[in-house]
Amino acid sequence: MTPRRAFVVVIDAAGAGALPDAPEYGDPADAHTLRHVAEAAGGLDVPALARLGLGLIDPLPGVARATHPGVHGRLHPLGPGKDSTTGHWELMGVVAPRPLPTYPDGFPPEVVDAVGAATGLTFCGNKAADGVAILAELGEHHLRTGEVILYTSADSVLQLAAHGDVLPEPELHAACAAAREVVDVGRVIARPFTGRPGAFERTTGRRDFSLDPPGRSFLDELVVPVHAVGKVHDLFAGTGIDVAHPGKTNEQALASTSALVDGMGPGLCFTNLVETDQRFGHRHDTAGFAAALREIDAAVAGWLERLGPGDLLVLTADHGVDPCSGHSDHTREHVPLLAWWPGAPARRHDGPMADVGASVLRWLEGRDAPGLPGTPFVP
Repeated sequence: MTPRRAFVVVIDAAGAGALPDAPEYGDPADAHTLRHVAEAAGGLDVPALARLGLGLIDPLPGVARATHPGVHGRLHPLGPGKDSTTGHWELMGVVAPRPLPTYPDGFPPEVVDAVGAATGLTFCGNKAADGVAILAELGEHHLRTGEVILYTSADSVLQLAAHGDVLPEPELHAACAAAREVVDVGRVIARPFTGRPGAFERTTGRRDFSLDPPGRSFLDELVVPVHAVGKVHDLFAGTGIDVAHPGKTNEQALASTSALVDGMGPGLCFTNLVETDQRFGHRHDTAGFAAALREIDAAVAGWLERLGPGDLLVLTADHGVDPCSGHSDHTREHVPLLAWWPGAPARRHDGPMADVGASVLRWLEGRDAPGLPGTPFVP
């Protein structure tokens, strides 16, 4: 029997149209990250994704309608939220039982005091803010006083930003790990930066400290090895993952995934491509977003040439970040589904995001997990 492998690649924030409850999250009812990026960029140049059926999910400027696609469609979450943590959990069958708490007006004094006691740090900021803008606003103050920049967003996150000359990355990571123990948010994120006033730059030393998933996932079900590329390991707090591979940038994550395409044995590769969200999405840099999709497309084309008879490729997303939303946060959207394997039928499949994890388990081990949500789209 041919050994089987699965590759699940999350194009972070590549939303495919507003969910019915998007306005309840402060998002427009017509949010559609991919369409609005394509319109702003004058069309997308993504022939490999088009070949897989991207243009059949929804009309997108520049994306041809494939005549011989694979399985394609849109997926939706079963639970609340519009962030990376819940999005990746949903793909692997974990539904958050409650909305993760958010702090749009900043953290209350008792939370700040608890984080200060746990870390030994003092803070400035304490508000919802754009991660680049707050460095411009408070970076010089941070250098002068040593107060670490504390901020949040519309998501359930507590972020600590520190210059390497004030708090070296290992110490910032340790502080975030300590904060994780005392604060109820989806993620505590370390945001190290460097440079001088007027020219601050975030480094690739970001690290996410997530909650443990609130239930068993398809990653836990798998017997074969699970390889995580990029922030996937952090989003699951390492649960259900055997090997973590570098992926701080798209270039690094694509290289790690390509190496696994060429050398991985039976198992799952679960990749996050972060820059469509972190670098371009939140900045509403539609040209950068479109260029990142073009680079991802080139990598996908190479993978399709090298994948074998026992391989499954799934391309999807975790949420949106629509550039026309009127804010710089995530948007509550469907996510695209593009799935290929040798002999994959040309058909549409719409369903919950958990269908991805269910399909991975069916593909790799020929079985289902009755206690988990999701319906396989593979035989």
